[in-house]
Amino acid sequence: MSAAFELIVFDWDGTLADSTGPIVAGMQRAIAALGLPPRDDDAIRALIGLGFRDGLQLLYPDRDPARLEAELLAHRRGVVDGTHEEAPLYPGVPELLTALGQGGYRLAVATGKSRVGLDRALMHHRFADAAFVATRTADETAAKPHPRMLHELLEHTGVAPERALMVGDTDYDMVMAEAAGVPAIAVDGGAHSADRLRASPALTVLASIVELPEWLAASTHRRGA
Repeated sequence: MSAAFELIVFDWDGTLADSTGPIVAGMQRAIAALGLPPRDDDAIRALIGLGFRDGLQLLYPDRDPARLEAELLAHRRGVVDGTHEEAPLYPGVPELLTALGQGGYRLAVATGKSRVGLDRALMHHRFADAAFVATRTADETAAKPHPRMLHELLEHTGVAPERALMVGDTDYDMVMAEAAGVPAIAVDGGAHSADRLRASPALTVLASIVELPEWLAASTHRRGA
């Protein structure tokens, strides 16, 4: 195991799962079905990673976010029943998580998904009883970029902030980590552009999640382990 980190906390959508496109498409279908004013794909993509209600408030600032959330969730439940297809993991992710676990890292998830949504994804990908020592979702704690998710994961695992690493695809992940005193690296190819990620507090921006072991090895050497 790297002497630099004990705990690696992953975002889910856009980091481990290739779900940015399906999220945007699903939101566009809901907007059309409910007759809401149209929004372009980039506006929706930019909000991925926030809590659902927080994102809606930015997308439709003139609407009651609680009522709009209820309408969209009701629509989503109707669509999901019997028709939902879980987003695939990025290539190499199962092998990556296995290798990290075997290497002695403890793994966790901090996501803007709901608890129901994350549990469904974990079950689908057969992670329900393995891989992650703890998970937190936006509907059971403060949503990103508030640092409470990370604070709770650190408390649960007993790991000091500087011994944890946040890995995500949005600057919300990076800002959350900075506020919690946790180092963070970003992964390109998800919701936010590489330029936006480079402008965030990320230590670096990886081109692919499978580059993480190489970065961790280099981090070990830099710290003199």
